[in-house]
Amino acid sequence: MNIVQSIILGIIQGLTEFLPVSSSGHLVLLQRLFGISESTLLFNIAVHFATLISVIIVFWSEIVKIIKKPICKMSGLIFISMVPAVIVGILFKDFFENLNNSGISLGIGFFITGIVLLITSKIKIGKSDITNMKWYDALLIGLAQAIAIIPGISRSGMTMATSLSRKLKKELAIKFAFLMSIPVIAGGFILELYDVYKEGIGSIEILPIVIGMVFAGLFGFFAIQLFVKLVMKGKLHYFAYYVFALSLFVFIDQLFIGHFFERIF
Repeated sequence: MNIVQSIILGIIQGLTEFLPVSSSGHLVLLQRLFGISESTLLFNIAVHFATLISVIIVFWSEIVKIIKKPICKMSGLIFISMVPAVIVGILFKDFFENLNNSGISLGIGFFITGIVLLITSKIKIGKSDITNMKWYDALLIGLAQAIAIIPGISRSGMTMATSLSRKLKKELAIKFAFLMSIPVIAGGFILELYDVYKEGIGSIEILPIVIGMVFAGLFGFFAIQLFVKLVMKGKLHYFAYYVFALSLFVFIDQLFIGHFFERIF
């Protein structure tokens, strides 16, 4: 991986980690477009850590509240929301890694994300705050997050659509979606570190990784601000047309060309 590729991948990771277009799907797609064949595991760990830092910075005040009072309703709901992702991540880790490596589900994942984003434009604004939020609301939002492990399916899009469908206020939906993402991103980071420990670091270039981290963190910070504004204005469905275009691109290659992905038939 060269410097230019690390910059582009870092920017894309930072933007797509929080915008509703699937960061995992974009990294799979771009690695195929760039023809990157060497292991990118360490690079993926680095940029995930950078985006984790960006969300912690933006929601630091909310995190401090939970640290000061760890036994509270918000922390309990976040814990419940984590359960589906933990179960799916542990039991089906190899399955999802194969999906990620093959890219076979990428077109379907982007298409599902587009449908979900269009649905968000039809959901009526909710009025429920944290006092009205139930444990099964958190569980359903957590299930949506677990489904988004599939490459091409957006975590932010799925969790936001589910939160809004449960009639949560937009402010609460945004805050909960980002706070619940922190332990999941952190957990994925730890699992990837363990994979590096097992496989060994080998021969790596530090500079592309560091540069990728910097760009991922900066653009992740920007993406969070943009995402919040778009949710408040009810504009998430605009991204649907973008992911539909990506889905069409992947399907055409898988069905007729086979240049970037293996042909399905």
